[in-house]
This record gives sequence, structure tokens and C-alpha cells, in this order.
Amino acid sequence: MITKEQIQEFISQAHRVGNAGLTLCSSGNISWRIGDKALISGTGSWVPNLVEEKVSICDIATGTPLNGVKPSMESTFHLGVLRSREDVNVVLHFQSKYATAVACMKNKPTNFNVTAEVPCHVGKEIPIIPYYRPGSPELAKAVMEAMQEHNSVLLTNHGQVVCGKDFNQAFERATFFEMACQIILLSGGDYSVLTPEEIDDLEVYVLGKKTPLK
Repeated sequence: MITKEQIQEFISQAHRVGNAGLTLCSSGNISWRIGDKALISGTGSWVPNLVEEKVSICDIATGTPLNGVKPSMESTFHLGVLRSREDVNVVLHFQSKYATAVACMKNKPTNFNVTAEVPCHVGKEIPIIPYYRPGSPELAKAVMEAMQEHNSVLLTNHGQVVCGKDFNQAFERATFFEMACQIILLSGGDYSVLTPEEIDDLEVYVLGKKTPLK
């Protein structure tokens, strides 16, 4: 059973996203797994000032809204990621300023590893999904497929999607993704990236992974 306290926590996290400037007005949507159900921001809701009446409670397996509130048009990929990734409990999607600017570039970066935070937290490879209409089955399918093996994706002419085990991890990924895109844009395209060897070094000494095989 979803409690009132859980709904209030979900609303608080939505406002956190808005206060960080990651989403504006009615753009963006968020979801949170609680058992076999998910809280999803409702269609047309404003994440920065989300209210209880705009929080949809959905059955994860079927996608059926259980409280009469229609979920975001992007709920298909939110629920799809939650179904396929047991390690994921939170999915965030929004048109953050710098990530969306990069998503609109004609010649998009192929490597976002401008600082150590990117490979350590966001992902050393970030898939770029072609443009599909927001809310379309094609977009949902592309996001779900990309997030089988990745925690962050960039949507052409649209924005970013990240996931995580909890709100803190997903928020961290989104924020560092936004930072990387800001660096890329402010550099005017003249930027360096970490080498594969430097990334391996981070994985060993920062993330605590075993020494990579040579």
C-alpha cells in the first residue's frame, strides 16, 4: 500500500529537481518504484511544483493507473525500465538546459568523459537516441533498449533520461550529465576527454573495481 508519507516524499523529490533548474514548467517527468507499484508524475503536471492531485500510482507490471490520475505520456519507458532493471528504483527525464542544448547540436559529442565524475557516475558511454515524437512507442522502445545496459541516455532534440537505485543516485547522474554538457558547450567544442587508461585508473582507485585485465 502506498502511504501518504511516500507520496509527500515523491513530491519533495520532484521539487528538488525543479529547484536545481533541471526542468521547467510542464517539461520532464519522474518515477519511483515502491514494491510492485510506481509513483509517476501525472500528465501535464509541473514537476517543479508537483501536487498530490497530479501524482499517478501505477501497477508496474500492467501500467494501469490505480488512483484515477493519468501518468505522464512518457510513463511507458519509465515502467519499462523499472520492469527490466531490478537494480533501478528511480527514473528521471527532463529538458535540462545544457543537456538539451547538446541534444540539439548537429554534430553531437561522441564522448562525454570530460571530468572524472562522468565515467564514475554518469557512465563512460552515453547512448544518443534519434529524435522520436515525445510519448511515442518508438521513443519508449529506444529508451528501454538503451537503458538495458546504460544508466544515462541523451534524446535528440529532447533532453536526458537517467536512472538509479534511489533519488540521490539518479539526481547525481543527472547533475553530472548536465555539468558535462555545460563544459562541452562552454568550451566551444575545443575540449579534451579522459583516455581509456585514465578511466580504468578511476574504476580501480575511485570505484574500487579490480585491476583491468591487460
